[in-house]
Amino acid sequence: MKSLKTLVIAAALSLGAVGAGHAQAPAEAPAATASATPAPATDAATQAAADAAAPAGDATYVPMKPAPGVGQPVDAGINFQTQESPIGEQAYWFSHVVLLPIITVISLFVLGLLLWVIVRYRAKANPVPSKTTHNTFIEIIWTAIPVLILAVIAVPSIRLLAAQYEPPKKDALTIKVTGYQWYWGYAYPDQGIGEYVSKMLTEEQAKASGEPYHLAVDNRMVVPVGQQVKLIITGADVIHSFAVPALWTKMDAVPGRANETTFTVNKPGVYYGQCSELCGVDHGYMPIAVEALPMDKWKAWVRSKGGNPDGAEAAAPAAAQPVPEGPIAAVRTTAPAETPDTAAGDAPAASPATTN
Repeated sequence: MKSLKTLVIAAALSLGAVGAGHAQAPAEAPAATASATPAPATDAATQAAADAAAPAGDATYVPMKPAPGVGQPVDAGINFQTQESPIGEQAYWFSHVVLLPIITVISLFVLGLLLWVIVRYRAKANPVPSKTTHNTFIEIIWTAIPVLILAVIAVPSIRLLAAQYEPPKKDALTIKVTGYQWYWGYAYPDQGIGEYVSKMLTEEQAKASGEPYHLAVDNRMVVPVGQQVKLIITGADVIHSFAVPALWTKMDAVPGRANETTFTVNKPGVYYGQCSELCGVDHGYMPIAVEALPMDKWKAWVRSKGGNPDGAEAAAPAAAQPVPEGPIAAVRTTAPAETPDTAAGDAPAASPATTN
C-alpha cells in the first residue's frame, strides 16, 4: 500500500513537471522570435529617422573670420562704412544721394557770394558805402528757396525716422544688451541662453585670431542673417551707448531704463562697433562684435550655448502632449483614488452621532 502511494506521488510530480515545461515553451518562443528580427529593424529605422530629423551642423559652429574692410574702419577712410542692413542702406542713400549734393551746392553758392561781397564791396572799391537797407525781392527769394529745400528734404527724412523706430515684428529675435564698466553682456531669453559677457581681446589674442585690435572680443553677439533683431538695451552702472556703424545701429544704455532698437543684417560677416558714450576710464576698451550667420549655422551656435533655437514655440507642443500610459499614469490615477478611501475611513467617526 505504501509503495502504491509512492508510485502515485511520483507519477503526479512527473506529470506536473511535463506540464510546466509545456507551459513555459510558448512564452519563451515569442520572446526569442521578437528579439530575432523585428526589434533590431525597428530600432534601426527609429535611429535613422532621428538622425534625419536632427538639425544639421549641431557641433559645426566655428567663429567666422572677419573680412578686411567689411564691418570695420579702414585706413584713411572718409566715407561711411558699407551698410549691411536695410535701414543702413536707406540712411546711406538719403545722406549721400539726397543731402550731400544739396549741402554741397548750397555751401559753394554761399562761399561764392561771400567771396563776391569781399571783392566787390571792399573799402578801396567803394569809398562811399551803399546805404541800401531793404530789398523785398531778395528777402522773398532767400526765404522761399530754403523753405522749398527743407520741404524736399523732409519727406525722405521723416520716412527714415519712422523706419528706424518702427515696432519690431512678432518673429524678431530678442537680445538683452547690458552695458557694464567696461564690457557688454548679452542674453537670449527666448532661446534660454543666459547672460554671457563680451570683453576685448588682448593685442596678442587679436593677432592670433586674425582680428583688429581694440575691436576683437572673446564672445560675440551672434545673430541670424535676414531675421530682424530686437535689442533691449540697458546700463548696469553708468550711461553707455551700443553702436555698430555698419548696421546703422546706435542706442544709449541707460541704468534703470530699457531702450529698444532693431536691425536686420543682409549678409554673413563680422561687424564691429564700440561704446559711444563716455563712461569712464576704460571707455575706449569696450568694443562690440556682431557675428551674422546663416540660419542653420546660427542654430548650431545656439545649441553650442545650450539653448533652443526654436525658442518658446518648441516648448508649447511638448506641454500639450497627453499624459503617457504606464507606471506614471498608474501613479497619477491611483493617487486621487485614495481620497474616497480616506473619506470612508472618516465615516465611522460620524456614525455614533447617527446612532445616538
